[in-house]
Amino acid sequence: MYNSEKPEQKALIKLHSFPYLTVNLDPRGNIMRKNQHYTIHELGYAFIGKSVALTISKDRDGLKNFKYHGKVLRNGYTCHLLEYENTQYTYVNYVVREKETASLIAYELCVNDYLLRYKNDLLNDFGYLKKGRVLKVSTLYCKKAMIFLDEKMMLPVSLSLYDDVGLFESYDYTEIEVNKPFQSNEFEKEFKDYDF
Repeated sequence: MYNSEKPEQKALIKLHSFPYLTVNLDPRGNIMRKNQHYTIHELGYAFIGKSVALTISKDRDGLKNFKYHGKVLRNGYTCHLLEYENTQYTYVNYVVREKETASLIAYELCVNDYLLRYKNDLLNDFGYLKKGRVLKVSTLYCKKAMIFLDEKMMLPVSLSLYDDVGLFESYDYTEIEVNKPFQSNEFEKEFKDYDF
């Protein structure tokens, strides 16, 4: 459980294996980030929208690299299928400055955090990088994206991202409930359904 409106609090995790403890972890820390593409701060529709917007903003041709493939069925939804592809996608060298992390560099350059880590053997390195180190960084967030937008909600129900090698991320959403109300105490440790 994590309440993003109280960033000073850590995430509360209930382990489902022995010793069956409940632990508090930093959402941006090494333990929660290990073997993960993103933190819990970079999930959901806001993150997808931001990723698409960043790609378009860095792409000189922008919307010209989108193709509309009509309506298709995906995850039980009738969707508009959009394809984005930029053949100019490549990698450039980046020299690490003082007190920079892989995530900070990815954020500042508007590129994919996971790809930056993967290409530079930094998948589980979340601390400061050595100043002067040369990294391979992509010029765009992704080379290609397939986006399935539900025709009624106009929200993505499926998203696949590709680099120069192939698929590196894929997200599928089902049983979507828009603006579902939460109980006032649902993000509290004492909420009855959590059993912390």
